[in-house]
Amino acid sequence: MDTEILAIILLSLRVSLTATLISLLVGLPLGTALALSRFRGQTMLLSLINTGMGLPPVVVGLVVAMLLWRSGPLGTLNLIYTPTAIIIAQTLIALPVVVGLTASALQQVDERLRWQLAGLGASTWQQVLTLWLEARLPLLAALMAGFGAVISEVGASMMVGGNIKGQTRVLTTAIVLETSRGAFDRALVLGGLLVGLTFLVNWGLTVIQQRGRR
Repeated sequence: MDTEILAIILLSLRVSLTATLISLLVGLPLGTALALSRFRGQTMLLSLINTGMGLPPVVVGLVVAMLLWRSGPLGTLNLIYTPTAIIIAQTLIALPVVVGLTASALQQVDERLRWQLAGLGASTWQQVLTLWLEARLPLLAALMAGFGAVISEVGASMMVGGNIKGQTRVLTTAIVLETSRGAFDRALVLGGLLVGLTFLVNWGLTVIQQRGRR
């Protein structure tokens, strides 16, 4: 556990947790709106979101890199090869997961609950909060799925971050680098740390989930 590895771990947690939080703040309302509303083209939109759940991260990385490249539309922001670029890419990866699973979770809640809440005079926000509470277990599962999708991806982080030592190198890109060098012992250590960090975060969320169940 040298200084370089510690910096890689902290950066991995920072970008992945930030991307997961942003995807939750954006995806939870979007998924709720999709689940509770009825409009033309809804099935097509849900199909696109479900397709996005399986979108290869390297494709997301390519799109973000083209946007942030110096000659791209957002090139003047100078975000390419920065942690912010990785956060943007990872947010786009996690967002369809959170939106899709949120919509699916709320659609499974008995529709009569909404009718009852409306009959009791509950406001729209009161209805939404009650439905979130009712579907809290699958919503936490959606959060865990979103985090798992970004903490383990490598293609997008490599393309928009550049795997720069001390700046944008995260655990997944460091594993690829050490493997390409033939340093399998160091790559295995990094892999073990990645699995351990993923377990700790998901263990904490699972504890919250199971307490909510009880």
